Amino acid sequence: MKVFCDTTILVAASLAAHVHYIPAKSALERICCGDDTGFTSAHCLAETFSVLTRMPTSPKLTPQAVLAILEKNIIPYFSLIVLAPVDYHEAVRNLAGRGLGGGRIYDLLHLVAARKQALDRIYTFNETEWKNLAPDLEAVVTAPKPIAIP
Repeated sequence: MKVFCDTTILVAASLAAHVHYIPAKSALERICCGDDTGFTSAHCLAETFSVLTRMPTSPKLTPQAVLAILEKNIIPYFSLIVLAPVDYHEAVRNLAGRGLGGGRIYDLLHLVAARKQALDRIYTFNETEWKNLAPDLEAVVTAPKPIAIP
């Protein structure tokens, strides 16, 4: 399967203490072992770095530690989808036209990236928000299901 993982998945899979660690890690394991093909947005990589370096973990994750996590567990296994300048303008226009603002723009940008690839699944723990932003993708937007990790 071709799967897109958003920031919520990548962050959860990177922290064993995270409430969604098991399902997120399961999704990443399928990608790492080649059962699924992983995609994410280039912005998601930066967002994951940002979130992991400011989370209140104990001990606190340094930027170097987060880089090591990304280089070991994410970067080698995911194809990054980049946006064109026009994609940003269209995303802002889309939200403004619906009277929406705030952080939804970042979710919508991930969805714009996801639309650039034929995907079987779009994994996020923000299912409701993503389905509201992109009702046409409702059939493929889901949270990963927990499975046993060997």
